[in-house]
Amino acid sequence: MLEIKSICICGGGSLGHVIAATLSNKGYVVNLWTGHPDKWQSEITINDLNGKTFKGTLHIVSDRPEETVAVSDAMLLCVPGFMVEQLLREAKPYVRPEMLIGSVVCSNGFFWIARHILGTTAGLFGFQRVPYICRITEYGKSAVIKGYKSKLKITGCPDTPIDALAGMFSHVFETPTDVLGHYLEATLTNSNPLLHPARIFGMLSRETTDSFDKEFMFYEEWDDYSSDVLIRCDNEFQQIIGKLPVNRNEIPGILDYYESTDAASLTRKIRSITAFEGIKMSMVREGATYTVDYANRYFTEDIPFGLLIIKSIAVAMKVETPSIDNVLRWMQNKMQKEYLTASGLQGKDLSGSGIIQNFGIHTIEQLCSL
Repeated sequence: MLEIKSICICGGGSLGHVIAATLSNKGYVVNLWTGHPDKWQSEITINDLNGKTFKGTLHIVSDRPEETVAVSDAMLLCVPGFMVEQLLREAKPYVRPEMLIGSVVCSNGFFWIARHILGTTAGLFGFQRVPYICRITEYGKSAVIKGYKSKLKITGCPDTPIDALAGMFSHVFETPTDVLGHYLEATLTNSNPLLHPARIFGMLSRETTDSFDKEFMFYEEWDDYSSDVLIRCDNEFQQIIGKLPVNRNEIPGILDYYESTDAASLTRKIRSITAFEGIKMSMVREGATYTVDYANRYFTEDIPFGLLIIKSIAVAMKVETPSIDNVLRWMQNKMQKEYLTASGLQGKDLSGSGIIQNFGIHTIEQLCSL
């Protein structure tokens, strides 16, 4: 029987704001573990694109796991991939056997990182996609929901009460939440780990400068070249999916997902999505020019804890990925990192990534039986 009365939300980003307020609004005791507790007030206000407003109350706000994790029945990570390992190591002394540990994002390697740190008995769960597209309006005080998902999907390890969790989150998010058959169906996605790098490569790889006289719109100026890059990378991704024990309908090809047939129709579809309006490429203003920010999460998250994870699985499966490799080489050069070398996935900076090999997984059998 599922008995969750209190939840520790880990992370104070946009999803942390909205999910914490949502859980509180639904009657749960919410404890927030954040690196900036002094910047939070106890009441969080959420507005959405339909004009709805609701509030949530935070019971405890602290930067210490002994004050947040230790007094909660469950823990939900709302953090980027580079923070997952360190947070779990800090939380481990306060994780009780009956606690459930989840992540709102699983494509960052959450499951194998958590298994590696917490052991095989930890009750793990995670979502295939985030429940909202949202943005902070005033840090520690308010946020806005810019888009909802029509359905959510959740998965967990064999001993996790995943059906009960699906029912709980269906109620919390007021969104039908289905159970996936395999954890890889939530872990592997052609969303951010492919979509963002492909778009950035399509947007910038043909440019001869990093400084421009305007800010680029990430989606509203999407072009056919970006679509072509994304389709080619997705074709390689689908080769990987086809060799794994997953329901391929749960990880559709990029054209099927966006109801498109070719690069041109994919461009039109992406440009038309209302929730994507107003999102800009991360750039820093320097006088009259805008310079690309290569330290942004489009790079620091979507490469080491996104596209590289896909590449690491391809390596274990001996699947060739020339289009993905091309994007990775260009991105790592801009990031001043080394992941791919002439000898393969052997760069000096791989230790700071979520690739499966970093966590003791070297075969597909190990990956599938996590």
